[in-house]
Amino acid sequence: MAVPSRIRDELVELCAGRLWLTAHMQEKCLLVYPEPEWQQILPKIQSLPTIHPEVRRIQRLFIGQAVKLEMDSSGRILVPPTLREFAHLDKKLMLVGLGNKLELWSEDDWYQLLDQPAQGDMPAELQSLSF
Repeated sequence: MAVPSRIRDELVELCAGRLWLTAHMQEKCLLVYPEPEWQQILPKIQSLPTIHPEVRRIQRLFIGQAVKLEMDSSGRILVPPTLREFAHLDKKLMLVGLGNKLELWSEDDWYQLLDQPAQGDMPAELQSLSF
């Protein structure tokens, strides 16, 4: 996958192109973390109490599927087959910036997500925001 140049330049400056790629814990997409962000979140996930089955499931997905990647000189990364299958990635991809991380979606799944109606009530944390 070729990382768009505007994002690539920021990633090179932030982490010299060193990234961590892993499965999203709730959706069929991948999470892309610059290495400094990954180093902050990994200990939090590792320190969760493993007595709870949902914690173990999250750790298996999030940590067990994680791979360290480095962008090549052309700003490309090679997504491993297991993660490509997990997120249904084919030729057309969507890379979505979320501040401290990115999400990598198949284009079809991304547009399906956008077409879905809102589910349930808006959380109180969002009700106070003005967009």
